[in-house]
Amino acid sequence: MFAFRLSGCYEPFDLARDWYLRMEKMSKISVCMATYNGARFVDEQISSILAQLSPADELIISDDGSTDDTVHKIRAWNDPRIILLKNSGKRGPVGNFENALRRASGEIVFLADQDDIWLEDKVGVQLAALMECDLVLSDATVVDEEGNLLYQSFFKMNHSGPGFVRNWVNNSFMGCCMAFNRKILDYVLPFPDNIAMHDSWIGLNAALIGRCCFLDKPLVLYRRHGSNTMASFKKNHLPVSYQIRYRLQMMAHILLRRISKKPEYPVEKMQQ
Repeated sequence: MFAFRLSGCYEPFDLARDWYLRMEKMSKISVCMATYNGARFVDEQISSILAQLSPADELIISDDGSTDDTVHKIRAWNDPRIILLKNSGKRGPVGNFENALRRASGEIVFLADQDDIWLEDKVGVQLAALMECDLVLSDATVVDEEGNLLYQSFFKMNHSGPGFVRNWVNNSFMGCCMAFNRKILDYVLPFPDNIAMHDSWIGLNAALIGRCCFLDKPLVLYRRHGSNTMASFKKNHLPVSYQIRYRLQMMAHILLRRISKKPEYPVEKMQQ
């Protein structure tokens, strides 16, 4: 037995028990990854993911028209669990992830970036937490392109924590740290037009209609590199007018989805 911090309280989990329950229920995992010109790091990420999946699970990779060796490297794995898709819909990370999510057939969904590294207990720990929650968000250790430590805890750096309003104002829902059940997936698809990011859309909807759990345990090496600099963590350089418009648009889409699509959860069980 071991314990980690789960939404403000310590909860024990027995991973051997939870893996047994998973096999008993035959809960298939779908890992959805979006790629674009990620040849430099994609092999390392795929290796860290496949090592934690069973033969019945799937890794769905949607590529957004890479011009480097990304697609070649993915095909070279020749693993039946990998499903490689070409994104023929909306370009960019939002449309690319939606393309992968639409093909997911599992009861449990993990999101994955092309350039991170999953730590070896990521799947087991998040599966255990999903027995109590609808969406689980783990902490991450932030590293540079060479794997050197930048920040031990993304949660501490970002002042992360659960709550709908809190994350509408200061988003903590990073897709690479996220796992959720089929009920959440069915509710958030299709993505509306003009949302800035897929992960905040998924996380905020889950916070509204289900139970979100934050794990104070880093389960991902979150790689920052190239133009994706650490300055974006410390200060938001986007115009204030854009930040306000983005949040208002997101809230409008969330309310419209809540009106138009009834979740499978009884109202009294929804997270406050």
